[in-house]
Formats: sequence, structure tokens, C-alpha cells
Amino acid sequence: MAECLLRSGFDLVVWNRTRDKCLALEQQGATHMASPAQAAATADIIILCLSDAAAIDEVLFGPAGVVCAPADHLAELLVIDMSTISPAASRACQERLAGYGITMLDAPVSGSREGATQGTLSIMVGGDSDRFDQVRPLLAAMGTTLVHVGARCGDGQTVKLVNQLLASGHTLIMSEALLFAQAGGVDLEKTLEAVSAGAAGSWMLTNRGPQVIRRDFSPAFSIDLQIKSLEAVLAVAWDNGAPVPTTAQLYQYYRALQAQGLGGEGHHAVIKALEGLAGFKVGPINNQGKCDQ
Repeated sequence: MAECLLRSGFDLVVWNRTRDKCLALEQQGATHMASPAQAAATADIIILCLSDAAAIDEVLFGPAGVVCAPADHLAELLVIDMSTISPAASRACQERLAGYGITMLDAPVSGSREGATQGTLSIMVGGDSDRFDQVRPLLAAMGTTLVHVGARCGDGQTVKLVNQLLASGHTLIMSEALLFAQAGGVDLEKTLEAVSAGAAGSWMLTNRGPQVIRRDFSPAFSIDLQIKSLEAVLAVAWDNGAPVPTTAQLYQYYRALQAQGLGGEGHHAVIKALEGLAGFKVGPINNQGKCDQ
């Protein structure tokens, strides 16, 4: 995402908790800063994309966090949080930043690693609409679908959880479908070719289906991160009285895989939980009608 901003001509200062992750960006023209506070002192807009609310809290409010920048500069800052956290955590963060005079938008993304690399993410934004209009060119460098989903900070996170619910559900039914095809003895790649262009087609089927067939479970979005997302979905669903039984079941599959040490694999590895129930795996079929994997 940072590379997309650089390619679009934006001046970029960068900081990461893992220093080496900034090196490639520096080679492309970004300026490295030693702390979030130093970055905030020289920037008008702070963009965060972190793993959880604790990391956001550290980067914003820690000993060298964004709010430690010179006080006269803070009121000019806009924080755009592109992480995936709960709506309540996002609103709490916004309220705390407001005490320093800092404005915040929540702008979580969808599109996985492919979308981040290509600048084709879907970005769902909550917060002040005028601020959204001001930063639209910035967001357009990273995404092709930019939607202001609500006036409250945290509304973007609610829509992102809708996305996570749908994406995980698509992953589960895709896994069931591939197992069904495997059991029927048909060629899986030809099956994908036949169904992907029809009413059953989806981004998940097109992008992750071939990976499952190849037994490629490299993480664009890991099981560990998906578990955090689904925990947020389940908590918000409970608070709002929305039934999500399929998501609750899927959550248990992911927890079982995490307990087996597979939390670092891509979340499409949920098929491994179903394979355990089925007693066979998905993959190329040999002349005995079975998978050799």
C-alpha cells in the first residue's frame, strides 16, 4: 500500500515496528523516521495498518507514539486507520485522539495481498464526509472502490466485519464444494473453470480455489488474523442480537486448526478441518480415483 502511494507521487515518511520492512520503501524514495512521534511531526496525514487494537494503542499513545509529536502540530493531523478492529475499539480510539485535537477516519480494506500490491483494494470509510472527500485522492492510490459508509468513526469497521463474515463464509462453502467434487472423482481444475464464470462464481473461488487444489496455503490473510476478525464479528453480533450460526461454526474450525499449529497458514486452509472430517484430501486424482496428497 505504501508502494502504491509512492508510485502515485505522494511524499512518504515511514515507520514500522520491524525496521527492515522499511528498507525497500526507502530505496523507492520514502524517508524513514525513528518513531511514530517523529513521523507525525513532519506529516499531515498518518496512515495505520496494524494487526490489532493493542498495536494501534501503542503506535498512537505509547511513549514515542503519534500524540507525542509537538502539541501545536497535533490539531492539524488526520489519522486514517486502515486496520481491522472492532467498531467499539475504533470509536474509543477516535474519542481519545479528539482530546488531542486530532481527527480520525477508520478505513479498513478488502482485497487481500493482491489488491494491496495492485492498488485495487476496496476501502470502506467511516467518519466525517468532508475529511473523506479531502483524502479521496490519497485513498485512490491504494484502492479502486472507495465508499463512505457512515458518518461515525467505526462504521467502516462494521462494514469490514460484514466483509469478513462474507469472505469466511465463501471460504467455507468453497471448501465443501471442492471436497464434494473430489469425492465425485471429477477434475478439480476443470470444475473451477466450469463454475467460476456462472452464478456460483466469486472472488474467493477464483483466487483461492486454485491455491487449495495446489495445496498452497501461504498466507495473504492468516488463520490467526481471521480468528481475530471472527471474534469481533461474534462479539458485535451478540451485542446487536444478530444470529450468525455459520460464522460461529467456522470460528470453531479455525480454532481447531490454530490448536494444531496452523495459525500462520492462509485462512483458506480451513479445508484441512473439513478434510479431517471427510477422511480424504483435495488434490489431483490418481488412476484409483484418490488424491495422492
